[in-house]
Amino acid sequence: MSTVRRAALVLTTLSAALALTACGPAEDDAAGGTGTTPAASPSTASSEPPSKPSKPSAPSTSSAGSSSAGGSSGGGTPADYDVFPCSTFDVTFTASLAEPTTSSYLLKVTNKGTKACRALGHPVVTFGDLDGAATERGTAPGIEDALRLAPGESAYAGLMGGADDGKGRTVGSIAMTMNTESDLEQTPLTASTPNLYVSPDINSVTPWVNNVEDALSL
Repeated sequence: MSTVRRAALVLTTLSAALALTACGPAEDDAAGGTGTTPAASPSTASSEPPSKPSKPSAPSTSSAGSSSAGGSSGGGTPADYDVFPCSTFDVTFTASLAEPTTSSYLLKVTNKGTKACRALGHPVVTFGDLDGAATERGTAPGIEDALRLAPGESAYAGLMGGADDGKGRTVGSIAMTMNTESDLEQTPLTASTPNLYVSPDINSVTPWVNNVEDALSL
């Protein structure tokens, strides 16, 4: 084979190879390719189930409790609206001679029950078989401020006597009922009072107080 013909064959072979190389991308395009690396497909969902939303925590009650309505103000004690007046069914009664020269007596009542009661106003004191009652001396507090007697506590009042003025007589006992500011019937409580002189405008009684000194000095 001549040299010229051999060179032409080599050139023809190279041209065919180059043509095949150039056709590669085109064939890819024809098959739907883009000539670039395709984007990665999105990852599939995790096999684990999605976590549940967390449960909301309960609101704090520390501040709510301090501002709630109906709380006690300043830690004070509620008023004793359920404490009723003492009657003779609630107390024991004694009378003791306090001043022999004037025949004055110290009266004492003690709450014998299991609940508190209030000793209201003045005791109502009568003298044996005589008509009338001792007059009230001094001002008693209102029912809201009346003396509160817890079980076992006592209240005191002073019954004043006097010298024989020729208008009265002596008695050996007295009877006492409590002021209840109601029409409650009470059984009078009696006490011995030897040689107590009873006369109009002489005998008077103080309101119930919580100590002996005030009972005998009012």
